[in-house]
This record gives sequence, C-alpha cells and structure tokens, in this order.
Amino acid sequence: MAYETILYEEIENVVKITLNLPEMRNPLTQDSTRELTLAIREADQNPEIRAIILTGAGSAFSAGGNLNDFKKNFEKTAPEHYFEGRESTELFKLGAEVTTPLIASVNGPALGGGTGLVAMCHIAIASTEAKLGLTELRLGLVPFVIMPWVRRAVGDRKMMELMLTAEIFTAEQAKELNLVHRVVKPDELEAETMKLARQVASFSPLAVKLSLDAFFTTEQMDLLKSFDYLTTLRLVSFMSEDLKEGASAFLEKRQPNWAGK
Repeated sequence: MAYETILYEEIENVVKITLNLPEMRNPLTQDSTRELTLAIREADQNPEIRAIILTGAGSAFSAGGNLNDFKKNFEKTAPEHYFEGRESTELFKLGAEVTTPLIASVNGPALGGGTGLVAMCHIAIASTEAKLGLTELRLGLVPFVIMPWVRRAVGDRKMMELMLTAEIFTAEQAKELNLVHRVVKPDELEAETMKLARQVASFSPLAVKLSLDAFFTTEQMDLLKSFDYLTTLRLVSFMSEDLKEGASAFLEKRQPNWAGK
C-alpha cells in the first residue's frame, strides 16, 4: 500500500521502515502511528521477509508524541480519546506479537515515544549522535503506553528514575541501561544495521519465529507451565524441515537452504 508519513523499502529479505517527517523530527502523529502499525504488520505477514529495520529520516529517530495532536485533544470526548489511544497501544503491542525480528536503527534523538519504539524492538543499534529519554513529565504527560517496554529493558528502579527525572541521556548511557545493544559512529550506522539484519535473516525463519514465540509467550507464564509449552515448541522444531536442512548443511559444510517449515 501507499504510505504518506513513512517509507517502506524491501532490500532482498529485509524491510526498512523509515519515519518520514524529518521537518518535524519524525513525531508519532496519529497518521504515522497508524501507518507504522500497518507497515510492520505488512512486513511481518510477508513470508519472504526475515528482518524489519525501524529508523528515522533526517537527523532524528523520533521526537515522540506530536504537540499539535495534543492541542486537539483538549476538545475531544472520552470515547474519542479511548479509541485513538487504542491505535497507539496497537503499535506498541507489536513487539510481542510479530514473529519477524524488529531492529531499531537509532540515527538521532529518540525521545518519549521514540524511546518506547527503541525499547520495543528486539535489537537496537544506535549512532553516537542518538539521545534518549522519557521526557513526558516535562509536558505534564505520563509515559503510559511505552512504560512496559522501557521497564522491561531497564528494570523497575531505573524506570522510576528515568520517568520522574525526565532526563535525556547519550547513546552510550542508553547502552549501559540496556535500551540499546550497540553504539557505532554515525557514518557506520546504516551498514552495521544492515549487517545485523542480514545476520538475523540468514538463520532458519522458522527457528527465529519459534524463538520469539518462546520468549514472549513464557514471559508471564508459570515456571512449570512454561516448560510444558517449550516442550511443545521443541517438538515442532525437531520435526521441521529446517532442522533437517540445517543439520545436513553443517555436516556437508555448505550453506543451508531454508524452507521456513
């Protein structure tokens, strides 16, 4: 489909989704949130796509919520707020719902909801020019929707500090907080992100999907029940064509030809 606020690009078996409102520092407007949700789902449902990159056009990753949208909120009814809020929630649910790895390529400032997007992604790589922070309280807001992802990344005590101080921190500090996994020079970010995406995409697509399923489904599950669930996924893996192909390719010292089933 045609998008107006984002760019959708297929590069072999990798999709690159770019927030494309650079003059506004790529805010999460109602339109861009909706389109980003649709684009991620479109990529996830394509059996040929094995990794999804999220990044921003221009000098920013995402400035978070759009102040112009907030001004309009003052005149809306409670039901309007509720259903529009659900759209935002649907975007941030995707991190636990998709079975295609999400990789954040943080090219610049990622504040508020932008930090939430980074935390939602399964792997995050940032430029040294990136800045992150939960800046909502500076505007009288609360990071409601993104709280679960950031909390899982940094832990309860640190989440409390980040939320209540609304401080902005560097990419290196974000790495120390576990919000990003790697930090590289700005001119290396694109190449390093694609290298990482291709590495993930080189593995069995079925095994990758099962990995994400196992991780998120058992996260809140009772310990003993989680073993039962993982045993079922293990059975699927052991009876898959991809495992047979992977073992054969290893023994024959060749590259595997994955079927994804």
